[in-house]
Amino acid sequence: MKQSQLFAKTKKETPKQAVAISHKYLIKGDFIEQSISGVYRFLPLGFLVLKKIEKIIREEMLNLGAQEVYLPAFQDKRLWEETKRWNTMDPPLFKLKDRHNKELALGSTHEEEIVDIVRKRINSYQDLPFSLFQIQNKFRNEMRATGGLLRTREFLMKDLYSFHTTKEDLLVFYEKVKKAYFKIFKRCGLKPVCVKASSGSIGGKISNEFMVISEAGEDKILLCKKCGFGANIEVTGKIKKCPQCKSVLELKNSVEVGHIFCLGTKYSKSMNVRYKDKDGKDKFVVMGCYGIGLPRLMAVIVEANHDEYGIMWPREVAPFQVHLLALEKNQKVYRKSRELYKKLSEMKIKVLYDDRKDKSIGEKFADCDLIGIPLRIVVSEKTLKKNSIEVKRRIEKKVKLIKLTQFNRYFRRLIQKC
Repeated sequence: MKQSQLFAKTKKETPKQAVAISHKYLIKGDFIEQSISGVYRFLPLGFLVLKKIEKIIREEMLNLGAQEVYLPAFQDKRLWEETKRWNTMDPPLFKLKDRHNKELALGSTHEEEIVDIVRKRINSYQDLPFSLFQIQNKFRNEMRATGGLLRTREFLMKDLYSFHTTKEDLLVFYEKVKKAYFKIFKRCGLKPVCVKASSGSIGGKISNEFMVISEAGEDKILLCKKCGFGANIEVTGKIKKCPQCKSVLELKNSVEVGHIFCLGTKYSKSMNVRYKDKDGKDKFVVMGCYGIGLPRLMAVIVEANHDEYGIMWPREVAPFQVHLLALEKNQKVYRKSRELYKKLSEMKIKVLYDDRKDKSIGEKFADCDLIGIPLRIVVSEKTLKKNSIEVKRRIEKKVKLIKLTQFNRYFRRLIQKC
């Protein structure tokens, strides 16, 4: 992609309403913009990152053996009345009436929808276990939307639901999901901790959150360095000593990037989802659910991967792999830059080529640091006099000159590191 053709206009000033680092940089870099309070538009750069995150999550869900579905945002009031959540959800549902005066809700979660599908298709223990997931918009009627993408009213979410014959089978799958979540977050450049959590409006007796330590976080968690215990203070209160080893606990601000629940039979009982066991007896299906909000995950990636100049995207979620800068307004520089752009494209490397002729050298470097693509290649009169190009990883200060004759040999190795 030539940067002269990229639909993006970076900003020099920090938006007044932005407090969180991720909010500042995603707005300044023109990844996103606010539509109304708690609702954001994803522009081309932001959408590229969002799709990379979605790809990672989908791959790991499929690796678990889950099958993908797509469920409606409009949901029938009658389903929510079966679970008695129509008036008890927190935050409350967005409710509306259609032209036939039928009451609907915009889905903030999809337990009722998924259970309605499943109960029509389960008869025997032989139909279990299985898991279904979707990646779809959710609508949360938040009282206060803050921190840019950290707390919004409309957002893309991955929700996975699993169905089992026994609690023991659920717990085995629950642990597999934990491992899959850690893998997802590692691929996204994060190192969260898994802590005990409140189940809130979703329900279930066992619940865990994946938390990233961050000053931007509104959640407070207690951590034990000695034994690894961790819990949200919603569960424990502000206790001082670890309940497992009696060591002193540390209180940290954090942001939730994932939440998983052992639902048990909460929904199968309220919506009458049964199966016949080996002896022909009716039993309630046992359930789990597992969520990740993609825009929030995107924001937390920025919170954890930035410096004073801008974003430092991890390799797997970056909008492009390489940022190629042609510095001077010089025909030789532009000719060689175009050659490298073509060569990289032929190698199937995603490149943002800064071919803009109306920007100064300083502006090009500032935009490059702000946008945060993992690898920068600079072509200038100075480098060409040495028959070289300048290569720099975004996460490093060190700059390296590489001979043009050695480009092919060095490049693939460099790109794998970034």
